[in-house]
Order: sequence, then structure tokens, then C-alpha cells
Amino acid sequence: MNLQDVKTADLRRKRKKRLGCGLGSGHGKTACRGSKGAGARSGTETAPYFEGGQMPLVRRIPKRGFKNIFKKQYNLINIGTLAGLNKKEITPEVLEEAGLIRGSGKNGIKVLGKGELKVPVTVQAHKFSQGALKKIVAAGGEAKVIPC
Repeated sequence: MNLQDVKTADLRRKRKKRLGCGLGSGHGKTACRGSKGAGARSGTETAPYFEGGQMPLVRRIPKRGFKNIFKKQYNLINIGTLAGLNKKEITPEVLEEAGLIRGSGKNGIKVLGKGELKVPVTVQAHKFSQGALKKIVAAGGEAKVIPC
């Protein structure tokens, strides 16, 4: 390979469409908007989902299932994470201060059983999985259920 065989990057760029500059611009007196209708007027904008009068996809596809708007979303936390806190009593306030959960009063906390717990700990949460309960009790700790 020689220096004269190397090709440079194509530096040509497509020129910007200069609209509203009259007949000499190459885009005519109406600036590519047509002569009449809403699209020709200023200040018109269609919604991103608008399909030109065709029945929109959102309305064409079948609606299935049910979305429960009152469903409680729990903050999930594992036993292994609690073990790293090095506290004797773990409450929602302690978890929130540590930055492990957000909005415990509104959402609630559920403790899951992933990880190991070696020291006895008192854990206060809204829900516990069966595995988490077994591991807390096996370590000599206590699990207290807080009412929602």
C-alpha cells in the first residue's frame, strides 16, 4: 500500500434546505409546503402518534389484561444487604438513611432471603419472604412485621 492509494474521507456534505427564500432557492414560493391546508399554515404540529387520519396503532391493537392502580409496590431488600449495615436493629428509617430504599412509608419494605446473615439482628419490615424469616431466626435474630 502506498500513500497515493489511501483514500480520504468524503468531506462533501449535503447542503441545508433553505426554506422561505423564494423561487431561486430551488424549493419554490411555497417552501415545499404545498399551497393550501393545515400543513401550509404556520403553527401547525401533529402529535407524534398521528398517522395521517388512519386508525392509530394504539387504537388498532387489542387491549388485554387488567392493571390494578391500587397495587402496593414494595421496596425489595436482601438479607445480604442487611448484613453489611452492621446494626443491631434495622428499621425503615435506618434503611432510608443508608440510601437503600426510598419512600418506605408509602411503598413498604419486603425482605428477601438472598445472602447470608451471621449476626443476630432485629429487622422491622412490612413483609418477609419465608427464606428470609428462616435465615433471620437461624442467626438468632428477630423479624417484626410492621402494619402497612
